[in-house]
Amino acid sequence: MREQEPLWEFDCVLICRLIDRPLRPTMPKGFYYETQLLSWVFSYDGLHSPDCLAVTAAGIAVALSEVPNTKIIAGVRVGIVGDRFIVNPTTEEMKESELDLIIAGTDSAILMIEGYCNFLTEERLLQAVEVGQAAVRGICKEVEQLVRMCGKPKMTEAIKLPPAELYRHVEDISGDELVRALQIRRKIPRRKALSALEDKVLAVLTEIGYVAKGEVQGTADVLVDLLEDEDEDEVVVVDGEVDEGDVHIKPVSRKSTPLLFSEVDVKLVFKEVTSKFLRKRIVEGGKRSDGRTPLEIRPINAQCGLLPRSHGSALFTRGETQSLAVVTLGDKQMAQRIDNLVDTEELKRFYLQYSFPPSCVGEVGRMGAPSRREIGHGMLAERALEPILPSDGDFPYTIRVESTITESNGSSSMASVCGGCLALLDAGVPVKRSVAGIAMGMVLDTKEFGGDGTPLILSDISGSEDASGDMDLKIAGDENGITAFQMDIKIGGITLPVMQQALLQARDGRRHVLHEMSKCSPPPSKKLSMYAPLIHVMKVKPEKVNAIIGSGGKKVKSIIEETGVDSIETQDDGIVKITAKDLSSIEKSKAIIANLTMVPTVGDIYRNCEIKSIATYGVFVEIAPGREGLCHISELSSDFVAKADDVFKVGDRLDVKLIEINEKGHLRLSRRALLPDSEKTSPNQQDSNSTEESTPSGDVPAEQDPKNKAPSSRRKVSCSTS
Repeated sequence: MREQEPLWEFDCVLICRLIDRPLRPTMPKGFYYETQLLSWVFSYDGLHSPDCLAVTAAGIAVALSEVPNTKIIAGVRVGIVGDRFIVNPTTEEMKESELDLIIAGTDSAILMIEGYCNFLTEERLLQAVEVGQAAVRGICKEVEQLVRMCGKPKMTEAIKLPPAELYRHVEDISGDELVRALQIRRKIPRRKALSALEDKVLAVLTEIGYVAKGEVQGTADVLVDLLEDEDEDEVVVVDGEVDEGDVHIKPVSRKSTPLLFSEVDVKLVFKEVTSKFLRKRIVEGGKRSDGRTPLEIRPINAQCGLLPRSHGSALFTRGETQSLAVVTLGDKQMAQRIDNLVDTEELKRFYLQYSFPPSCVGEVGRMGAPSRREIGHGMLAERALEPILPSDGDFPYTIRVESTITESNGSSSMASVCGGCLALLDAGVPVKRSVAGIAMGMVLDTKEFGGDGTPLILSDISGSEDASGDMDLKIAGDENGITAFQMDIKIGGITLPVMQQALLQARDGRRHVLHEMSKCSPPPSKKLSMYAPLIHVMKVKPEKVNAIIGSGGKKVKSIIEETGVDSIETQDDGIVKITAKDLSSIEKSKAIIANLTMVPTVGDIYRNCEIKSIATYGVFVEIAPGREGLCHISELSSDFVAKADDVFKVGDRLDVKLIEINEKGHLRLSRRALLPDSEKTSPNQQDSNSTEESTPSGDVPAEQDPKNKAPSSRRKVSCSTS
């Protein structure tokens, strides 16, 4: 994901994931036809987001097609405005909503949820899910009517399942060896043991041939060859050895025919058998592959400040999953541009980039553009952290978090949430509170393995439990509220009571993770790095913004070149942000901008101002960069002056007072007003370059410093330093 790349293509990927995730569990096993779903936005009203409509449209298309899906699916969005739940709210309503929930499912169960909220409680989220499920149920009922009217016959004959006996054969060959392999606690050794066992099973069932246990090999090959062309019941008489009435029956070959199966079927069945054994061990023994109980969370370790040159960094490790999170701070020029359907450009001041290199799972792979998985997981972590960030007014930085997964065995996106939160603290970002994430799993049909039938919820699932389980639920938030969530179901769906149990167990898990994060060593620095840019925010009158920019941006460019600041950003509301590497350059640019945007007031005194031009009727004095006023010849001195150029020249400096602003905004200045009435010296004797005060203190405002070349009366702006 590049910093300045439009994000519309990534939005498309995210919507494709929303379509794919609920449809996948409804596809029957054994259907291997390549199936493609294409979704286009042909018309957009600018009021309703098309993503949920795309999910429902895809569900209808599959239901009407020949694809043998098991259930009709639909999707809706649920928002909360005030205390009211709204199904499929408009984009304007979503701006006020405290929840953005997308739910997809069937008429009887939930298959997928994804959403973001501002520390919503579990109870409130469940109410929203219930509202969404009711809406989904209504849509599915309507689609059923449509399918009965014009749906195509399903391609049930295309479903090719592995032979039923193959499951038994795989269990016979792997047996105790598979049980021992699943008890290996560490991921890499366990994966190697399972891979070796799979190779053994493949060799037997696809190359050597399987012979059932207990079957006996037949007679010798020589005898079989001798008699292979004879009928089974033919009488064989050996010369000279048979008495009358004696009959010898031909020996029958009992050699078993080795069974061979396709490699695809064997691999599929081995995976299913492995999953079955893993689930059985959890339910019957109460222990997972790494020895944990269902509620137990893997050991957690966190460190901050690993990378001294970065603005903020953290290394978060949970079991065999590790995220290296790095925070970089910048100005508005570093914001990420977003192209959307309504053709308006948006800028993201916060974005998280998630990287999952092949090395983190011990594989060799080509590094290229981010995958759909990386985009989806990165967005989930980004939206989980977004609610804790300060406003732009409180912290005027563009914030980039980069999470690189250095090893993975379960929920690297939630590790990115934890590591990202710590890195933000280390960078000195004044976050509202800390958040953490956890992934939950489930074994639904526990009766099959000797359980009491209650779904078994697993906290902090590993990779194998994700692959073999029935649910993947990721929840991020603080001790009492949720900021982001994502759930995928790999079976026919779950009910609200099961989801409630999972959410409450996840809350306990989050609290444990947050407690462990608080033990971070070394802890976050919680202050801006010396390498982070400085951003000063000042406010000017909105009508003065153009004076800073200048014609074609020439003025702002000249200020940047003169002062050495990195950038000057102006907004239509009068907010000016100055970004620089050091404080001195910021102070220089502040002074120039203050002078450019000041609002002159009659009575203001300006010191040491340069004469820019001379006319017969007076001189033009620059009281601030780009701002000139006329000091008429009659206001130059207490004595008579015949010609201004007899006394002054261009470049001379004067102290002047603003005595009038006419209806056109022209400034009238006076030097004479600052001279004592008793002064009799001629203008020739006046040192025009002197800045020494020569007027009674009563003529100058008390707050003026006679030696200050940029008095406060020349800054009609309010400044605040972040």
